[in-house]
Amino acid sequence: MSVLTREDLRNQLKKREIAPVYLLFGAETYLRDLAAKTIADFVFGENSLREFNENEFSLNQAENLSYALASAEQMPMIAERRVIRITDVKVSATGGKDTLKEDYEAVLTSYLKRPSETSVMIFIADELDKRRKMAKLLIENSCAVEFAKFKDHELVIWARKEMRELGFDAEEKALHQLVALVGDNLRRLTNEIKKITTAALPDKIVTYNLVESLVTNSREIPNFDLTDQLFGHDKRKPLQTLKKILDDGAEPLMLLGLIAHNLRRTLMAKELMNQGVERTEVIRVMKLHPKYHEDFLASARKSDEKKLLQIIKRVAETDLAIKTSKGGGGNAGSRMQIEMLVCEIVNL
Repeated sequence: MSVLTREDLRNQLKKREIAPVYLLFGAETYLRDLAAKTIADFVFGENSLREFNENEFSLNQAENLSYALASAEQMPMIAERRVIRITDVKVSATGGKDTLKEDYEAVLTSYLKRPSETSVMIFIADELDKRRKMAKLLIENSCAVEFAKFKDHELVIWARKEMRELGFDAEEKALHQLVALVGDNLRRLTNEIKKITTAALPDKIVTYNLVESLVTNSREIPNFDLTDQLFGHDKRKPLQTLKKILDDGAEPLMLLGLIAHNLRRTLMAKELMNQGVERTEVIRVMKLHPKYHEDFLASARKSDEKKLLQIIKRVAETDLAIKTSKGGGGNAGSRMQIEMLVCEIVNL
């Protein structure tokens, strides 16, 4: 079978066409997981004994695939069909992280060739290399749906649609700013939309100023720019970046927490690389986002471990100074503390 898009899946479900086996994969995990729930909702409707006919098995435990297949062969209880979710499915490029191993090929093939007519099996893949044998086996014998990350213009369209379904309108500029601040994380974007629309009552119009006032404080440092620049030779860049972030409205204490978080992760990655751990394993252990892992690893690689430890200590001291209003209270005092910290770091 060919790989379907999320639109193809939506059209099938609208027609009440339910496949016996699904494979849901791709980088957009929010919509992937939502699709799994939606399929189950269509299967059960309102009157089925769902709690007796829905099971979930994680492939992080090797024996669970056999249990899942056996469960799929059981008859449903006072319902037309059962739903079997199989999570943590991984077929990686190198095979080192596989949870769906080739050892399972025979038993899985046997089921996929003749799937139970009274069960719907949903494979939810966290990683799927389409070139690998087990990935091909699933794709060719299931309704496979890929959930690719949205591009910026798609995110704007999606955000507008979500707001309209909630009964709200939004300024075009507000939508673009929301996407610029949140990025392609649909889970977070959904949460921000709920927050913003609640604040937009009673007028039900989301404005640019509303987005700026509510979303800015949860902004992440993109691509670890500020942390990365702390280790560079240009002393002006981190100060310029810091000024921009603070001028955009980020709270100094929140920003300090993000810097500390990035520094600790950088130190951990540095130690792993010093121990000779493979790059792919470092990415897995650190749970790095595919969009940012190259920048992060490059920053960790060029950082100095001794300097990192010094900086982390100074960050902790600055955190205490802000919380105790040492050197001045309020936003102005907090801003001065973090500016002094960055000036000190670049001169180490």
